[in-house]
Amino acid sequence: MIGKTRIGLGVTAVGVALALASCGGGGLTSDSQGGAAATTGDILLGMVTPLSGSSAAIGPYMKNGAQLAINELNASGGVLGRQLKLVAEDEGCDPKTAAAAAAKLVTAGISVSVGGYCSSATLPTLSIFGKANIPMIIPAANSTDLIKDKLPNVFLLNGTGAQQAQAAADFMKSAGLKAAALVDDNTSYSKDITTRTAKDLEGQSTKVVNQQSVTAGEQDYSAAVTAILRANPDIVYWTGYYQEGGLIIKQLRAAGYKGKIMVADGSVDKQLVTIAGKDNAQGVLATMTQTPQTIPGGETWIASYKKAFNADPGPYSTQSYDAVRVAAEAIKNAGNTNGKDVIAALEKIDGFKIFSGSLKFTPEHTLTNGGFDILVVKGDDFALNN
Repeated sequence: MIGKTRIGLGVTAVGVALALASCGGGGLTSDSQGGAAATTGDILLGMVTPLSGSSAAIGPYMKNGAQLAINELNASGGVLGRQLKLVAEDEGCDPKTAAAAAAKLVTAGISVSVGGYCSSATLPTLSIFGKANIPMIIPAANSTDLIKDKLPNVFLLNGTGAQQAQAAADFMKSAGLKAAALVDDNTSYSKDITTRTAKDLEGQSTKVVNQQSVTAGEQDYSAAVTAILRANPDIVYWTGYYQEGGLIIKQLRAAGYKGKIMVADGSVDKQLVTIAGKDNAQGVLATMTQTPQTIPGGETWIASYKKAFNADPGPYSTQSYDAVRVAAEAIKNAGNTNGKDVIAALEKIDGFKIFSGSLKFTPEHTLTNGGFDILVVKGDDFALNN
């Protein structure tokens, strides 16, 4: 989780990583460059995901979800008669770290990238994978900044920031709320959602009475809390990640705020409840695409995950599972692992079943339906808000 002030580091890292990815050493095979694809050996899928830092809890969910799909596909014979193998690298929700990780995966010779959690960290990887003609099926990161340049290799398997903002605004209006405070952490993902939510609420019955950005990584958000209390909103919508979200919830409740609190998908994790305190977190709402626990009939998949990893699945485990399955389907339909052919096959997918429904990418390479639900904290976890 980093603020916009550190995006410059990511830009510098892109230059370094592109230079690394252009060096020799056998990493950039003709397969990854879009030339004559390899026909033997394992098909490598790369994942850049947070394995360190304040969002490190998400990384294992994504990595395990992807590995479960690979295990199932390999048990059924693999793809094109070849086995799949996952290669994971840490993004740390940091652009510089993510750029270096992407360069490593290009050098390793991956055929498809199936990672990306923090949007600000995923952004500098786009050009690195793009130069190598490596398709990106992004399961979590969803800022509209990721698709604004219409890069041919970039596909989002999560609802976009625009779709999430609309879901938040629709809830506020339908719930009859009159005043909203919008708070972000100034990263691409978080700022995108608050900006779009404010736009969606223009001219509506719900008015934005406070909109502010805070600095990620701090412990004291009393200034932000004071500004919110002065504005007297019916609802506070936090669009950053769970570390800061938990602290803001805790400090809002300690200061006497009695209104509704909603968080965006980057805060949907049990860690939010732990940080905020169980009592403070009860009733906190969230805009979120499906989680294993909110999917009708998801018990069988959860049991398979727990059997494989002796742990409960969490946010973005199902999306990562689907990212691998979509990658495998595209490779199968392409008949090879040539990047350009796989990209063309991804664009032609129509009706492939994933957890969120039947997949068909829009011309912008996003989901036709964002699939955002409203969740609520009950006990120590999130559940559907019925």
